[in-house]
Amino acid sequence: MTDATEFEDIPTTTLAELLGRERIMDIGIRPLWGPPSRLAGPAFTVRCPPGDNLMLHAAIYRAEPDSVIVVESGDLDYALAGGNVCAIAQRRGIAGFVLDGVIRDLSEVRAAGFPVFARGVIPIPGAKKTVLPLNERVRCGGATVDAGDIVVADEEGVVVVPSARSTELLTAARTRLEKESTQTLDDWEKSHRARIEELLRAAGGPEGEGA
Repeated sequence: MTDATEFEDIPTTTLAELLGRERIMDIGIRPLWGPPSRLAGPAFTVRCPPGDNLMLHAAIYRAEPDSVIVVESGDLDYALAGGNVCAIAQRRGIAGFVLDGVIRDLSEVRAAGFPVFARGVIPIPGAKKTVLPLNERVRCGGATVDAGDIVVADEEGVVVVPSARSTELLTAARTRLEKESTQTLDDWEKSHRARIEELLRAAGGPEGEGA
């Protein structure tokens, strides 16, 4: 398996084209502060039932440094974490949070520069009652995430790289980026226009200019 740090400079747009829609979280999971946050790290997975945040609070003491804590919740009525939880996670070296839910104390989190991708902010905290297993498969933002999968997040969205395919996908992404780096806009336009005209002809669409 490839080290997650290898993905730190790979855009999510490049990975998304290689992975397909099922590995992309929905548009509700967004960076909660700017300038744009960026994350790349192995997933430490957590499930929290609606209204309860105990297991996320436990996870900040159990996740390894450089992990991305990924939470399945779907609860928009109670905050999963606040400023102190984010500060402790940051102090322990956790790379950031990706939450299918909401947080509070956004100004503190923003001031600390701790990356959080989530659905929004609400001022009321959740309860701490329900104990569930950590590092089991979760669903976050509609995407399946297993412990150890590589989570890459930026202002474009959040993608999940299966750990078993990380080397293959990293190689493919770097190859694509290298090719794009040598291509001028004129080159891209020529190739793009030819492809579009071919698709239009195949579908019986309108002819291009100068036809």
